[in-house]
Amino acid sequence: MCLIFTCGEHTFRKEVEGYEGLVCRCYNCGNYSGSVIKSHPWFTFCFIPVIPLSIKGYEDISCRICNFQQPLEHRQDVQAMRRGADGTPGVPLQQQPSGVPPQGPPQGWGQKAPEPNQPMQYR
Repeated sequence: MCLIFTCGEHTFRKEVEGYEGLVCRCYNCGNYSGSVIKSHPWFTFCFIPVIPLSIKGYEDISCRICNFQQPLEHRQDVQAMRRGADGTPGVPLQQQPSGVPPQGPPQGWGQKAPEPNQPMQYR
């Protein structure tokens, strides 16, 4: 008679309330593919979740491309974009007020672009 038991770990994931549909930048790969996910790891016995390995779970920013995970409390830029209780989105940290033109010249080297079909001139 032979009895085989399998043990392992399974993680249940869901989006965090207030951050649904929010996409943010991944600090590892640089792509805008990060989302706020709450993870609950469980110990499994014969593919049945038996013991939770965490009481509250973990709130992380998880990248869908490179699978990099970073704790939410280390990303104040994402916390500022959280939706309020009434469903209004939060304000990003570096957003300019609407209706105000940007101050100063546009970013660049300060030279105008060459005319179309004209050769580039190097100095």
